[in-house]
Amino acid sequence: MKIKNFAMLAGVAGLLAACGGSSKITEPADLNDQRVFFAFNSSEISEDAKNNLLGQALYMKNHEDVKIQIAGNCDERGSTDYNLALGARRANAAKEVIVKDGIDAKRISTISYGKERPLVQGSGESVWKWNRNATTTVK
Repeated sequence: MKIKNFAMLAGVAGLLAACGGSSKITEPADLNDQRVFFAFNSSEISEDAKNNLLGQALYMKNHEDVKIQIAGNCDERGSTDYNLALGARRANAAKEVIVKDGIDAKRISTISYGKERPLVQGSGESVWKWNRNATTTVK
């Protein structure tokens, strides 16, 4: 009876490990042009964005001499001033994830380009979704 219960517990533990063990955090080969994307009018970090940023933090842990800049970008809607502020919030939100993972904040600078440097030209949600981002480059 005890062996049967142990075998069942071991099976449940294995199942739980298989379900929870697949991390989406991977170290990128290069930090240049790493991007995380945002919802309209938001600087909230999604789960996908967080995993990307944690991968960037892993890269920085393995390359202690690397310093980066995170640029916040917006789509074309809204005023220049509003989008500069939103871009700054996006860049700082991305930076915060990396710093919370143990990277010295002095290694990360931020800048906002607002809507001035779109990744994709044009209008409409199919374009705007790509322009709402924070882009990492090595400095």
